[in-house]
Amino acid sequence: MKNEFIERHLNMNRRKFLSNLSLGVGSVALGSLLIPDLFGSSSESEAAFMPGVPHFAPKAKRVIYLFQNGAPSQLESFDYKPKLREMMGQELPASIRMGQRLTGMTAGQSSFPLVGSYYDFQQYGEARAWVSDLFPHTAKIVDDICIVRSMFTEAINHDPALTFFQTGAQQGNRASFGSWASYGLGSENKNLPAFCVLLSRGKGNGQGVYSKLWTNGFLDSIHQGVQFSSGDNPVLYLNNPNGIDSTNRRQMLDQLAALNDQSYQEFGDPEISTKIQQYEMAYRMQTAVPELTDLSKEPDDIIKLYGPECLVPGTFAANCLLARKLSESGVRFIQLYHQGWDQHGNLPNEMAGQAKDVDRASAALITDLKQRGLLDETLVIWGGEFGRTNYCQGKMTADNYGRDHHPRCFSIWMAGGGVKPGIVYGETDEFGYNIVKDPVHVHDFHATVLHLMGLDHEKLIFKHQGRRYRLTDVAGQVLPGLMA
Repeated sequence: MKNEFIERHLNMNRRKFLSNLSLGVGSVALGSLLIPDLFGSSSESEAAFMPGVPHFAPKAKRVIYLFQNGAPSQLESFDYKPKLREMMGQELPASIRMGQRLTGMTAGQSSFPLVGSYYDFQQYGEARAWVSDLFPHTAKIVDDICIVRSMFTEAINHDPALTFFQTGAQQGNRASFGSWASYGLGSENKNLPAFCVLLSRGKGNGQGVYSKLWTNGFLDSIHQGVQFSSGDNPVLYLNNPNGIDSTNRRQMLDQLAALNDQSYQEFGDPEISTKIQQYEMAYRMQTAVPELTDLSKEPDDIIKLYGPECLVPGTFAANCLLARKLSESGVRFIQLYHQGWDQHGNLPNEMAGQAKDVDRASAALITDLKQRGLLDETLVIWGGEFGRTNYCQGKMTADNYGRDHHPRCFSIWMAGGGVKPGIVYGETDEFGYNIVKDPVHVHDFHATVLHLMGLDHEKLIFKHQGRRYRLTDVAGQVLPGLMA
């Protein structure tokens, strides 16, 4: 036992040394490709599961997830409730609340006055779906999307709710959605990661995002999400340092691979083989990434479609356009995080700014994919971590109010990739407080998306420290009503 401990300790130190050595010569590394998993490996995977091979024919080859971080209000977007305007200022009926828990921000309020949307709604498309005036561009594509009005979650605060949507668990240290997709299906392009992450910040109050949301968790680190930044170097530490050319780089990688192979033969740690793959991926990305992230060569009609902000690096519009290019190039899972949707007060003004940030580009992405013939094989998802209360948080006036967190019901939308277009799925009560038809839990959502990607959520398993893990834990049902 003592010798095994010493060997493992030496192994960890050797890996750390080699990682540090590689950082000096321009590795992708540092929070993207080179985060080692010291306590689990793919050798512990279920023997019956073959990573990289779908369980059945997929309808969606790729996913673009437009996550609206901070929780946009469903009552100002896609769930029209005229009853709230009729009863403006009246107390939330106890028969509707039914003693459900509230956050610490409003639990102490002496009153819970109902508040209707400051913005009007209109019906659009063949389904006559109600859409807020805040989203005029999304309204034009309602026949291409499926609006889900009956999402729900148990998490009532941002961190656990956000983590739940991204990893299938409210606590950290679990593999993220994109990492599971990478593990299950692999990459379509050997020159690019299977899982990429893009960040943007809106005009509203931003809830922060953090790297644990795109972590590989207990999966091999090759499945870690790779964050693209808006700076001159979209992927950090990808470029060679001064004095190092591609020939030097190739020689260094060959020597490093030989050392790593020797280490693998000695210790048998499969993470060492993963490291070799990551170094090679970084080398190939040096050519692929600069061309891919150059949006200046897009034709004028595409720039007009997404809007002028798509040429401003780091904006939501630019990230939507980049997401299309990444998906078109075979990246399996692209995760966008747009921060700023936390409207506890001043909601009419702040949400208008947030909606303006994302509405045009979100609709443009659907239109762009559709005209390229890619929408049928690309699943696009838009939504946040929970919804907003039908009562006002804090002081309410005729033109200003806020809404607290509401996990009981909220709205998202999905498009392409085998989703049934032009429908509204699920229904909430006339107060917009409880679900009355076709509830969709987070685990159901994950199970359904995996199914569209050709993966059985009950078979997508990784054994770690004696337990068999799934993205959907021990729950989740595939929902045929969402699928074409």
